[in-house]
Amino acid sequence: MKSESSISPQILESTMLVITGATGALNGATVEHLLERVPARDIAVTVRDVAKAERFAQRGIQVRHGDYADPASLPRAFAGADQLLLVSANEPDSDKAVALHRTAVEAAVTAGVGRLLYTSHQAAALGSPFGPAHVHATTEHLLADSGLPWTALRNGFYAHSLNWLTGPWRETGVITVPGDGPVSWTSREDAAEAAAVILASGGAYDGPATLTASTAPTFEELAETASELTGNTVKSVVVDEDEWLASQVAHGMDERMAGFLLGFYRNARQGGFAGTDPLLGTLLGREPRTARDVLSQPAG
Repeated sequence: MKSESSISPQILESTMLVITGATGALNGATVEHLLERVPARDIAVTVRDVAKAERFAQRGIQVRHGDYADPASLPRAFAGADQLLLVSANEPDSDKAVALHRTAVEAAVTAGVGRLLYTSHQAAALGSPFGPAHVHATTEHLLADSGLPWTALRNGFYAHSLNWLTGPWRETGVITVPGDGPVSWTSREDAAEAAAVILASGGAYDGPATLTASTAPTFEELAETASELTGNTVKSVVVDEDEWLASQVAHGMDERMAGFLLGFYRNARQGGFAGTDPLLGTLLGREPRTARDVLSQPAG
């Protein structure tokens, strides 16, 4: 396997790049960044609703129908792909998500795709208290077993989620969490740009590629940063898990979602999001955005 940090991105010669989930925020942004690096004729997007991808068609990008839940649609959607970027399924049930990913990987093999890329997560690990970590780890095993060259884009935890994971601290002066630990809060926009660079490298990145911010602050450290930014004292308070769950449900959060988020805090407490890697900054040619950047912006 090639070293992540030692490879210099190259400019991709004419080839076909197929991007799934392009009407979503992550892979949609990846397509925009790809257009800065390769001709539109070398890009195809596969989406569940082609009408929502009209902006891509108007710019000369092929728009194809493809749905992980419709296996028959996928071989044609993936046809001719020298590289195929699979977005992780937006499915809360872990078993169903893995089944959808398995369908997509099998279709990629059928279509004769040259390289599979997948939007994974830095916390990918079997047995993690954070549900998606299990899905990503299992999917990476599917990639490895596919027989195709593959790249797993292990994105850090998206920094924009701080706007709701830290709660209404601007009004209360308190960040209340059921568990604390370091998290390498990573800009989704930075991850999307890095994915475009990797796609345009012509297969230079093999296996896992960890894409995180350069630091991993705890919630206590975020409270200190918030205090510096606002000039007001902001505290971080760790409360009992049952107390936190009851509070979230009382304020209108779905009980299943509250349980899902609790898994995030548990994994953070165990250090599951603590890792940082210089690769993202290397790909971008600049320092990645930070949690401080998010906290400095108005909520909303």
